[in-house]
Amino acid sequence: MSRPPLADRRIGLLESRLSADIATLVTRLGGIPVAAPSVREVARPDDVEAFVDGAIERRFAVAIFQTGVGAAALFREAERRGRLREVLDGLGAATVACRGPKPLAVLRRNGVTVHVTTDKPHTTHELLQALTSVEVSGVGALLVHYGERNVTLAEALLARGAKLVEVCPYAWALPEDVSPLESIVRDAVDRHLDAMLFTNQVQCRHLFQIADWMELASPLAASLNADIVVGAVGPVAASALRAAGVTPDVIPASPNMASLITAVADYFELTEGT
Repeated sequence: MSRPPLADRRIGLLESRLSADIATLVTRLGGIPVAAPSVREVARPDDVEAFVDGAIERRFAVAIFQTGVGAAALFREAERRGRLREVLDGLGAATVACRGPKPLAVLRRNGVTVHVTTDKPHTTHELLQALTSVEVSGVGALLVHYGERNVTLAEALLARGAKLVEVCPYAWALPEDVSPLESIVRDAVDRHLDAMLFTNQVQCRHLFQIADWMELASPLAASLNADIVVGAVGPVAASALRAAGVTPDVIPASPNMASLITAVADYFELTEGT
């Protein structure tokens, strides 16, 4: 029987929402998950209200969704208020754009027609390219952010004359208990990890925020660059790592967790014995 590609390798995981799923994927390949959830999502009720009221009153000629989780949260809250049908009718009068497959799936599941989609790797660059044919000057445009404001996208829309309404259904915050993050920083610095996986940009920022508090930011970056295989799910996460002084070793062709883990396993197999 062949040896599993991640056999007995300790894999640092920073995912929060899907932590059990990614740990299962690592275990199936023989790896040992070392989990340190790094992000807590904090609901923003005022932004939800702005979305519900604006959609019902048909203030948005264009509606742009960047997050599946955020879109689902907005629809759940509209349903809780007994106004989901009105919200969906309002969106039906808008040109709807989305960034990536996750918001696309949520919108389609709720019967919303999507007019503009992005190509891989589904970054802000691809979304801006996809929006070039959409008239936004002088019209109400809804921009649904993920856990923080996408400044580049918002400023580009404002520069084109959009009457922008920005909604952030949730904000990213550190976990209430940061001790797992402190532990994984020590594991990384002490070379007790074989790999560390980053599935979004904020994981990197929070990890280094904790490391900075511990006065271990420089040793952490040195260890990630020298001894630990670093996987980034896509170019946005990779950019955050480079900003922290870390060069990722693995960036999969498809920006999703399964592809990232497979790519890291392939990396170990290709480099084993070299």
